[in-house]
Amino acid sequence: VQLVESGGGLVQPGGSLRLACAASGGVFSFNAMGWYRQTPGRNREFVGGITSTDATAYYAHYVKGRFTVSGDTVKNIVYLQMNNLEPQDTAVYYCVAASPESGAYDIWGQGTQVTVSS
Repeated sequence: VQLVESGGGLVQPGGSLRLACAASGGVFSFNAMGWYRQTPGRNREFVGGITSTDATAYYAHYVKGRFTVSGDTVKNIVYLQMNNLEPQDTAVYYCVAASPESGAYDIWGQGTQVTVSS
């Protein structure tokens, strides 16, 4: 299975971007899908996710109120709408999926760069 992200790029502070992620490569189902991000010299950090059971979205405190995770885990598609972006949101954003076997986010995309700068 592959997760492919799209939608990254350069945006000014206060601007918006929408990332998309689609899974391909077979027939599968995930427990959840979501997003992590990583900046140079730092560990990857959780951004937000959405469960497949009831489509509940949950977020890290540093993006809550600005970012929205949505999608359809049955169709294996997830989005990340990012509003009011700040320079500290600059990072490589990774799409992730939780397989039923592990229950944890164990499938990762290649990542897409988001740069917030004037």
